Amino acid sequence: MPTTLRDMIAEAQAAVPRLPPDQVADRMRQGAVLLDVRDPNEVAASGRIAGAVCVSRGMLEFRADPGSPTHNTALQRTTPVLVYCGSGGRAALAGRTLRELGYAEVFNAGGFKELADFGLPIERD
Repeated sequence: MPTTLRDMIAEAQAAVPRLPPDQVADRMRQGAVLLDVRDPNEVAASGRIAGAVCVSRGMLEFRADPGSPTHNTALQRTTPVLVYCGSGGRAALAGRTLRELGYAEVFNAGGFKELADFGLPIERD
């Protein structure tokens, strides 16, 4: 039987703990990297949470793997990563991918609107 998107997201959510916005803010203050995996057009339309590293989910493996020529040095396997997207589904999938790539501490930070509504500042490029 084929796997569905719903199944994939459920498995990823079970593997990557979701943090409420207050804990996301606390972990950011402690040095965790906030990673926005939304597509560039989404980020351009709404901005991003201040300080977030933007890597679309489609490019994640290329930016997260230290052996890749296009590795983003903001992403280090020993630094906790807090992943967010539009609502939390892509963040869970991206979090599972980061774990598979050897990242030790990865958390689902949920969706952009939830974080912005909590009061985390937004920046626009």
